[in-house]
Amino acid sequence: MNSKQKISLSLFIVMTVMFLILIVNILMNFREYGLTSVENKAKAIAQTVKHSLTSHMVNGVINNRSLFLDQITKLENIDEIWLSRGESVIEQFGEGHNNEVARDATDEYVLKNGVEQTVVEERIFGKSSYRITIPYIGTSDGEIDCLSCHTTAQHGDTLGAITIAMSVDDIKEVGMKTVGNTIIIALILIIFILFFVNKLVSPFLTLFDSINRVMKKAQSGDYSDRIGKTRGKQSDTVAGWVDGLLEKLQTTLDEIEQKINVFLVHQKQKDQDPLIDVKATVNRLASIYKFRKTIEHDEHINEVYDRLAYILKQKFKLTNFNFIEADTTGKDVKIVYVEKEIHCQAQEGCRADRTNTVVDSCQFNKMCDKFNHDKAEFYICTPYSISNDLDFIVSIVSDTKEEHDRVRMLLPSIQDYIDTAKPEIVSKKLMHMLELTARTDPLTGLYNRKYLEESVKTIVSQAKRTDTAYGVLMVDIDFFKMINDTYGHDVGDVAIKIIAQTLIENTRESDIVVRFGGEEFIVLLYNCDENYVKEVSEKIRLAFAKKEIPAGTSTFCKTISIGASVFPTHTDNFWQCVKFADMALYNAKDTGRNKSVVFSKELVKEGEFDDEY
Repeated sequence: MNSKQKISLSLFIVMTVMFLILIVNILMNFREYGLTSVENKAKAIAQTVKHSLTSHMVNGVINNRSLFLDQITKLENIDEIWLSRGESVIEQFGEGHNNEVARDATDEYVLKNGVEQTVVEERIFGKSSYRITIPYIGTSDGEIDCLSCHTTAQHGDTLGAITIAMSVDDIKEVGMKTVGNTIIIALILIIFILFFVNKLVSPFLTLFDSINRVMKKAQSGDYSDRIGKTRGKQSDTVAGWVDGLLEKLQTTLDEIEQKINVFLVHQKQKDQDPLIDVKATVNRLASIYKFRKTIEHDEHINEVYDRLAYILKQKFKLTNFNFIEADTTGKDVKIVYVEKEIHCQAQEGCRADRTNTVVDSCQFNKMCDKFNHDKAEFYICTPYSISNDLDFIVSIVSDTKEEHDRVRMLLPSIQDYIDTAKPEIVSKKLMHMLELTARTDPLTGLYNRKYLEESVKTIVSQAKRTDTAYGVLMVDIDFFKMINDTYGHDVGDVAIKIIAQTLIENTRESDIVVRFGGEEFIVLLYNCDENYVKEVSEKIRLAFAKKEIPAGTSTFCKTISIGASVFPTHTDNFWQCVKFADMALYNAKDTGRNKSVVFSKELVKEGEFDDEY
């Protein structure tokens, strides 16, 4: 039932109830008015009869009362009049020639108690009558002394009663006619009101029902319904506004849905309400945008990985995961971020990287042989292609099957952030490679002279702050030009690679090995004294002397000379200390080569470096 029908029915019920109340009220008023009129008329006639009979008695013509009563009976609506004698009158004068005794219980009650009684008989489809019985009370005071004639009666006795029966059909007829006219007028009024309400209110009720229908669908996410025409000028205007708004809303939502794929490749499961989808999507875009703007200003790639880890921890509530980098060109795999613990031996080969597919522990028992299954049962490793030569793998461990299923549902959202980070990862990896290339010797992979020049400030400040000494070794291959001239530059490059490898093998991770130029190398030994410098120098020299350098089908061995100094023991000027090591190197070469020499002041020619040493 629509609103129009409900309001029409409600209005009809209200008007019907009011109509019935009106009719009942009219009937009650007419009845009360009619009965009051009849009662007044009856009492007036009764008093008239009473006084007339008294006059007849006084005048001695009481025996002619029948004629008088017959005349009264002929009055309009008077059906019958009769007299009833009290006991004292019957005792004194008898029952009378008209048998004037009590006819029924009403007469007996009035004669006995001296109380007026009325009886009303109302019939809708029959004769209705009104009867009133009025007592005559004997008195000895006043103008007429009743007891002077009624000697057997006492003061206050009921001498008799007069009963008048009257018809009230004329009053009922007037009432019925009035009620009928009222019904007709009321029905006409009801019909007019209903017609007027329908004509005036119907368009607005139609509008309301249409809005209710449209909004109910919109509440469930369907914005395609429209109100349309309502057959009313004002209501059509309102309907047009609402339809226009819905049209704009639906068009905007459709355009947002179409264009949002540019920013989010992986969409979440859609809700029934597009507005809720748009809100969720905008929130995701805002979060991703903040993430992108933040990592754009990060300096190193490790900072980007830290930001990404923060997202996984704070936004996705993950507590145990690793980030893995896979160099597809160099086949180098390394774990670059650890949250809680390392899950696998990815360096030995990553299945997700090799197959370029998601490795899910629920697909097969112990699916990845490099994973530590003793620590976790549920894991998922997802590869993401960052560039042609770099893959990024996210390895996530879950404690329960439910958590694992939740992680699987999060993968598209995680990819949104990784896709956003791709340009920054590539950019920072490229910058790192460029920096590494600029600071690394391409032949040996060692740091180059540029790196040393850029690092001197840090090394010097650290040495002074922590009171740490550095040993400076200048290493040079003896008669290196002879190798190039005899075997060619390719063999010379091999010899340089071998000396570089020898230096790495005989120094610590905290030490710095630099190819200073040509066949000349510098080694910075961290936290050492002069004895340790000499010990390492000899170790390197002897190790290289045992190396065999291939030259075609044969091999040969070479020697090296080493000059050393200690910073800041020999001087607090780092480059001066390098110069001292170079002087010691030349001394080693001048005194027979294949030896190591530690700088001493005796190596300084007279007048040279007087200001510095």
